[in-house]
Parts: sequence; structure tokens; C-alpha cells
Amino acid sequence: TTAFRIGEKVDDPIAMYLNDVATIPVNLAGNCAMSLPIGLAPEDGLPVGLQIMAAAKADASLYNVGAALEAALRDRWGHLLIEEAPAL
Repeated sequence: TTAFRIGEKVDDPIAMYLNDVATIPVNLAGNCAMSLPIGLAPEDGLPVGLQIMAAAKADASLYNVGAALEAALRDRWGHLLIEEAPAL
């Protein structure tokens, strides 16, 4: 699923918190992680992301994997995905 729209969950802090449960612990543990756009959801056109993680102090490896994935996806789409994202 995609992220909720800006301002959509302001009345439900638990729902907002639960969206972070799978991402924040990686950084709190001292590991590194990054999120990359990998496509657009067909139902609403919002970006879908992929989080990749690496061991602590393996930032260089993580950046190399992220750069390779970004290049492969750019070759597949012929442009950067951000160019297709709807305006907020």
C-alpha cells in the first residue's frame, strides 16, 4: 500500500505511529537503511517505495546497491520515476 496523504491521519496518532514500526527500529539499532521509489500504485498513482537495509557502518555498500537499483529502474522506465508522481 502507499502512504496516506498529507494531513489524512492527523486525528489518529496510533495509525501514524504504526506506519513507522517497520522502518524506525533499523535506524535505532544502528543499522543503515534507505527507501527508494520503485513504482506507482495503480489504484491512486501514488509512489510505492522499497526499503533496503544493511549492517551497521555498511553505508557505502547500501549506497552502491541503491545506485544500481536506481539506474536499473531508470533504464526500465526511460526517466526518473519522480517525473510521474502527482503533485501534492
